[in-house]
Amino acid sequence: MINYKELIKTFTEEDFRQKRINLHIHTNHSDGEADFDDIIEQAEKLNYKYIAITDHNTMSGYEFSKKVNSQILIPGIEFDVWCGYIFMHLLGYGVDKNNEQLKKFFAKDKKETELDIIRLFSRRNIKELITAIHAAGGIAVLAHPACCWCISMDRFVKKLIGYGLDGIEVYYPYPRFRGILKFHKEETAKEIALKYNLIMTGGTDLHKKHLQ
Repeated sequence: MINYKELIKTFTEEDFRQKRINLHIHTNHSDGEADFDDIIEQAEKLNYKYIAITDHNTMSGYEFSKKVNSQILIPGIEFDVWCGYIFMHLLGYGVDKNNEQLKKFFAKDKKETELDIIRLFSRRNIKELITAIHAAGGIAVLAHPACCWCISMDRFVKKLIGYGLDGIEVYYPYPRFRGILKFHKEETAKEIALKYNLIMTGGTDLHKKHLQ
């Protein structure tokens, strides 16, 4: 069995910057445009080392995929969740999609995977969600942290660490995708990850049909 936590720890900034690894991809199983298996095939042809498909609140793509056993695919998901007054996205990597504790947090219908207004009303408990990700054999990673509506990213991350947070998405294309919604400096995420010895991940948050 692959130890995804130890594997992801070995990924470098260059891996993410040079598009060898992309751990944040959406397909038409949530709010993306791409076919699940087509994304895997593209990644294989482009010689990616690893990718993770992280649809919102669902792992249905992994249920129906014919390429789910691809050696480059790391199982993943992105949850919508509130932590106090802060709405955030939490990435789960290396999780077992059949884990009953984790399945309780999956979307009940397609709208919960694609419509922002519905996803904003998520009632997931952040502490219980991180516990479930761990129970499913995975790691919990804070997505695009510079977009969190917190006064202090350091204090916010420290609180999440108390709940069991494993990592931060450090390498993320804010200017291209979330420049308007950015509340903190991109560099701050890396500083905090180093300060608290957190796993550093990255991805493009792809929603289009083709890997870039």
